[in-house]
Amino acid sequence: MNRVPREETDPGRAPRPGDRAGRQHVPLGSTGPADRRDRINLMGIGAVGYHGVFDQEKRSGQPFFVDLVMYLDLSEAAATDDVALTAHYGEVAEQVRDIVIGPSLNLLETLADRIARHLLVRFPLEAVEVTVHKPKAPIEVTFSDVSVTIYRER
Repeated sequence: MNRVPREETDPGRAPRPGDRAGRQHVPLGSTGPADRRDRINLMGIGAVGYHGVFDQEKRSGQPFFVDLVMYLDLSEAAATDDVALTAHYGEVAEQVRDIVIGPSLNLLETLADRIARHLLVRFPLEAVEVTVHKPKAPIEVTFSDVSVTIYRER
């Protein structure tokens, strides 16, 4: 017979939502109020960069891909139909490419942070989420992708 253990409860205390360790269960794709803010998604910006901790990576280069979620108020741009009041995604893509092909860095974390900080200075963003993919990282086991995601706010 397969029994599911019952949780002990204190009658004077309301049960905590979540699992037995008190962790909250959050449905996939639900990250809170940020999901309801205006945003521009720009995915798969690709360029060859020379980033990595190994000398060969710095010499030979490899493809990197960047995904962006840019949070900003789009109401004024929408009302006026003026590209100057938004984050022009063509300019964003060019600037991200320039950072990827720019000076060599050791870590994906540093590259992602550099991109995020640059975009926050150059465009009217409230926040940005940057994911940097390195699908040809020198890992000795089969894998499809390695990526780092960071979130930065003003």
